[in-house]
Amino acid sequence: MSVRVLSALLAFTLACTPSSPVGTRPAPVTGPFDIIIENGRIVDGTGAAWYYGDLAIRGEHIAAIGPRGAFTRARATSRVDAKGLIVSPGFIDIQAHSIGHYMTGDGRAISMVTQGITTAIHGEGSSLGPMNDKLLATESDSASREMLRRFAGPHGFGAWLEYMVARGTAQNVGSFLGDGTVRVYVKGEEAGALTIAERDTMRAMVARAMEDGAFGIASALIYPPNTYASTEELVDAAKAMSPYGGIYITHMRSEGDKFLEAMDEALRIGREGNVPVEIYHLKASGPRNWPKMPRAIAKIDSARAAGQDVQANMYLYPAGGNSFASCIPPKYSAGGKLLENLKNPALRATMVAEMHAMDAGYENLCEIATPANVMVVGFTKPELKRFEGKRLAEIATALNKDWAEVIIDLNVEENLGLGELLFLMSEENIRLQLQQPWMKFGTDASSQDPATAQGMTHPRAYGNFPRLFGRYVREQRVIPLEDAVRKASSAVATRLSLTDRGVLKVGLKADIIIFDETTIIDNATFDKPHQLSTGVRDMFVNGVAVLRDGQHTGAKPGQVVRGPGYRPRN
Repeated sequence: MSVRVLSALLAFTLACTPSSPVGTRPAPVTGPFDIIIENGRIVDGTGAAWYYGDLAIRGEHIAAIGPRGAFTRARATSRVDAKGLIVSPGFIDIQAHSIGHYMTGDGRAISMVTQGITTAIHGEGSSLGPMNDKLLATESDSASREMLRRFAGPHGFGAWLEYMVARGTAQNVGSFLGDGTVRVYVKGEEAGALTIAERDTMRAMVARAMEDGAFGIASALIYPPNTYASTEELVDAAKAMSPYGGIYITHMRSEGDKFLEAMDEALRIGREGNVPVEIYHLKASGPRNWPKMPRAIAKIDSARAAGQDVQANMYLYPAGGNSFASCIPPKYSAGGKLLENLKNPALRATMVAEMHAMDAGYENLCEIATPANVMVVGFTKPELKRFEGKRLAEIATALNKDWAEVIIDLNVEENLGLGELLFLMSEENIRLQLQQPWMKFGTDASSQDPATAQGMTHPRAYGNFPRLFGRYVREQRVIPLEDAVRKASSAVATRLSLTDRGVLKVGLKADIIIFDETTIIDNATFDKPHQLSTGVRDMFVNGVAVLRDGQHTGAKPGQVVRGPGYRPRN
């Protein structure tokens, strides 16, 4: 060996030799910390394989992460033993509906936090800010109307978010700007195209909401007044949010017979508006449409391969849920006159015929599901409560009426307050969707408290995320644990440009859950929905314990989370 080669090897060896003496260990981490979580299996949310490790929290943030035993000598106010359990980021619900709970409830979000959900994202179709006289006019309750006035003005969207958190929230709270809110703000409840002046108002409204922290625009195109929005109008709105990094997220115009055509519309809005597209609760509704799901997935993959940012989310149940009035042609809701039109005998025969038609120009999920697969819920009148949780076909038989006439009559009797559960999806498609790399999850539900809940509700309000881990990860092995955690946490965080949470990493917010992968499960059913899930033992939101040993602590440390276009105001 030449002297030159020997010298080079010696220099390389010295460069790679640690400066500390051989056999010494790094100095121990001594804290002080507020909380140390030790002995758990860390699933960090990135999709990486689990590992044994310990984690330390100081204030709102993750202060240190190390191998098991790394913080044995560290000072801490409290220690949490996670032996045999999974330590992961808290889950992020991309489609929450707990606005009412946070506006008037106690803020504990019991059915949601027991699922492990630390952050709730709202706004599908509607949001409570900004308010103006047109929006306030749709609120019949005078007390509610006065409360909503505080969200009037150009930055009412931001004021609304801050108000909810100021009341106390167990979860972090954020929202899209609902397209239905945009429609009513600029045009009222009327159908028809926006005028040039109304489009100008829309663009200004969208820009201000983005600066207030909206994640983008959320449409719900089978529900009035959202359904009145044209493709061109939605492109215009998308262009207004594009400079702020907004996302177009949509309950598409059809998830049934026009499923693929509705997807084409969503993709067009994203392309022409220069924004990413996110599809709410991806599904192919009705047996006749189940074979379309592989084609829909191929359509998304093809768009992505061509460079368009398209993703989707889902819930983990074979039934959907919405308003019982949604099966009525939306044109009868124009001008806020649905109830008046339902009471008009001159319109009855036409309405019934349209509801029976396979293609009456709107998404009629009652016809697609068939009346035998529509469960009606939410009855308040004593004489009608015998129908709670019954199928539409059963009710029609009991009343000796056509099922479409029953829809009209019950909506009148209950003042449009009824809901429905629609059994529309196939388990095979659910499993196929779960395996897609761009999939995420949303409850599509509002928070519930089983101690005070009345009537029936969709079990996803109690069990969506535990069902993922119990049924599809543990029992059916559809996807691995690490991928499920990623899709439930960091996949949503990256989608929404939330850079301060969603993974377990030093310096990020301490939104952390501890759960038992061998027992986590949803207990709520369609017949008995008001049952909390089990398996999530502990939850920390911004470093504060919200759940300990499966029990709510009463803490409400939630914060507002905002989109990338947020501009703080002085």
